[in-house]
Amino acid sequence: MSLLAELRRRKVFRVAIAYLAGAWLLIQIAETLLPAYGFGDGAIRTSVAVLAVGFVPVVMLSWMFQLTPNGIVKQSDIDHDDPVTADTARSDTDVILAVLPFDNLSTDPETQFFSDGVSEEIIQRLSRGANLKLIGRTSSFQFRGERKAEAAQALNCSHVLDGSIRRASERVRVNAHLVEASSGTTLWSDRYDRGLEDIFAVQDDISESIAGALNHAFSSFSSQVAEPEVYDLYLRASLKSYAPDELRTNIGLLELATQREPKFTEAWARLAYLRSWLRFYEPFAQRSASAEQIQRDAEIALARDPENVDALVAQLFVVPPFGQFIDADAALERIRQAPGIGDGKKYVGWFMRNFGHVRESLVEDERSYLSDPLDPMCANTVALARMAAGRIEDAVPVYEDLMARIPDMSFPYASLLRAKALLEDWTGVDKLLELSNERPLREFEDGLSFIRAKRNPTPDNIGNWWRDLESQVERWGFVDVSRLVYAAHLGLVEQTYRMANSVRLGPVGTDDDILGPDGYRTSLLFQVRMPEIRNDPRFLRLCARLGLVEYWNATGKWPDCVDEVPYDFRAECEKASDIPKEPFGF
Repeated sequence: MSLLAELRRRKVFRVAIAYLAGAWLLIQIAETLLPAYGFGDGAIRTSVAVLAVGFVPVVMLSWMFQLTPNGIVKQSDIDHDDPVTADTARSDTDVILAVLPFDNLSTDPETQFFSDGVSEEIIQRLSRGANLKLIGRTSSFQFRGERKAEAAQALNCSHVLDGSIRRASERVRVNAHLVEASSGTTLWSDRYDRGLEDIFAVQDDISESIAGALNHAFSSFSSQVAEPEVYDLYLRASLKSYAPDELRTNIGLLELATQREPKFTEAWARLAYLRSWLRFYEPFAQRSASAEQIQRDAEIALARDPENVDALVAQLFVVPPFGQFIDADAALERIRQAPGIGDGKKYVGWFMRNFGHVRESLVEDERSYLSDPLDPMCANTVALARMAAGRIEDAVPVYEDLMARIPDMSFPYASLLRAKALLEDWTGVDKLLELSNERPLREFEDGLSFIRAKRNPTPDNIGNWWRDLESQVERWGFVDVSRLVYAAHLGLVEQTYRMANSVRLGPVGTDDDILGPDGYRTSLLFQVRMPEIRNDPRFLRLCARLGLVEYWNATGKWPDCVDEVPYDFRAECEKASDIPKEPFGF
């Protein structure tokens, strides 16, 4: 980075200009007041000299320190110890908009989906068409009715867009207003009385007006749908959870929408995205046919809108968990370059950890979490990223908050157990284990045996844990790499690599296969606080079978551990480059 760019990044120019402006004002005041109190020209010259001398240390301090959301922090700490602070810190001049759910003034409360849907579409239009920073839907939609007054402070945003919608027969009336949070000043307001068929134009008009009020250009990218009933189907299929039953219902609505309106790009993209999520819970034997359908839906959407995030994420989700990392990286880069804040963008950081890019993953996940702090998935991914980067203490409060807010969710409980175990907080582990009979863990159930072995790591307990794993692997015919990481972490490195060399690393097409979005992924291989499996040079032979060595050699995008292991990582990669990849198979 050039000196000029570094001065800008550290905001030295901004501090210098502010200091000079303040010094000039003080000199004007001194020239006016000091003679009135009997002070001569010497006092004025002294004031000027003091201010001139003070300029140098102020500039030096601005080079050395930075004001962040966590207080005054050394630049060296930002640069090396916590890159997230530098990349995600917000300044007082940042324009951050929260679009609140428009009030439903219709006589039929069932039309709430329409009011919420229009608000959500405005978020998408502004984030993509105007390149504005917006608070995510899940967080901003927490504030309804009387709670709207709390939104600006709770969400730490600079502006709030709110409004109301009244729908009657084939007409719709939309009132909207933009408020500056700090002053309470209304910067823009308008009312629209239109036919339902004009709702797309209304959403574009509102978005363009908001962008103009905030000094941003706006360009429309959305489809136009002739039938209001088809748009209703699309809005009703807005993703609210990842439960398979809800996914199936929404897929049915979108299938009907695309049949009736084949040129409805957003419906095709959302259909592909929801199908890709449901596929994570399908038996592997069915996934090939599902992948073909998802690709067809996504290609229809991308043919009309090459930057549609939902369609791009759907294509990424059908790439196998290992074996095709070059393809996955290319798909991931297309998503990162696409404008807007589509739902799938929150999983960029989650995917990056599978390549070994833990620090960059943390930056991405912290940014998503900052934009949508009340979204459970954003909270989960940022906590996982903090754990992966070794910042387990920072992950614990996020999981505890999730457990308090959404008691039925299984992943915060399972991840908090692992976090407490890695921190050796055995009191906390024991309290959580007492709840294990009361909480549904689903695909996370197998992790309890590792927690119990780590809780009391006697030779007998670890031996029993290993024998149970051997029995499972013999019955299954495969081993998931996460279990290899756990085994090495418990001190069984030799046994780990013998097992890895003797069985498949992926599914076999039976009921024992691991379902869910995390099944067979490689992210756990790169956990900072679990280095045992990486510290052995045989790690690269394992990574070659997974396709990671091929990816690192081809792209030069080396994992964070490249300079942290006790051997020449690049040289071992070269040695392992002739080891064939293991086909994922499904």
